[in-house]
Amino acid sequence: MAQTGADHKANTPFLSRPDVRRLAPFALISVIALVFIFENRKSVEIRLLIPVVHMPMWGALLIAWGLGMLACAFTLRRRSNRHSRRPDGRTGPR
Repeated sequence: MAQTGADHKANTPFLSRPDVRRLAPFALISVIALVFIFENRKSVEIRLLIPVVHMPMWGALLIAWGLGMLACAFTLRRRSNRHSRRPDGRTGPR
């Protein structure tokens, strides 16, 4: 007898699940990026077109990382929405 969704998920090892395998590289890169960000504690001068801002480098890197995460989330959400709709009203792969 074939296993159903709930039974199959309960018997699948945690690290073998597709969602966990897809999330692992993201988590590893995020941890490395955060370690890099917080190791750079020197104060720097940043020019934002006209104003000059003095702030710790970790703050600037953290802002850039956060903006990159938002851009990635927006892009992935937009891509999944665009691919889930079909002209004939059905969803799923073609």
